[in-house]
Amino acid sequence: MRKMLMVCAGGLLLTANMAVAGTTTVDRKDFQVFKDVAASVGRYAQFTIFDDVSASVKDGVVTLAGKVTMPYKRDEIEKRVSRLDGVRAVRDTITVLPVSQFDDELRLRIARSIYGNSSFWNYGIMPNPPIHIVVENGRVTLTGVVQSDVDRMLARSLATQFGALSVTNDLKTDAEVQAALEKSE
Repeated sequence: MRKMLMVCAGGLLLTANMAVAGTTTVDRKDFQVFKDVAASVGRYAQFTIFDDVSASVKDGVVTLAGKVTMPYKRDEIEKRVSRLDGVRAVRDTITVLPVSQFDDELRLRIARSIYGNSSFWNYGIMPNPPIHIVVENGRVTLTGVVQSDVDRMLARSLATQFGALSVTNDLKTDAEVQAALEKSE
């Protein structure tokens, strides 16, 4: 049996598979590698609110998933992660979002709407704002972490007013992330 562990590092929500039955040395090493991966991706200067990356670690093998706006981001994130101590291999399943002027305009409008709203100013001043806006072929997915259900619902409401084909709200609250952390212990 496995548990999912979520860590928010600089607005980046990452998940790691950790064994339930006791904490072994391998699990501790995997967890440290996982924290290093989260920090490395969070410090990557080209990682923006329009990208979303998740990672899992098992026996030193890091699996990267998610979506980025440019191919060089996928490649550079993989290189950064592969150089981390304790990483034996990297499986990169990050996809590059298609080039689309409509998607680019939709990203910007939604970002301005969310981060321009006074309820989200405290998020917008963070070095890595925690709400990520992933747009693919006119479909929007909101990811990341917010403080409350009210913020989650307001972000979705602000994102729906620009003609997107669909808006999926995958935002987590601080309480949900904390509960996931406590379950994994």
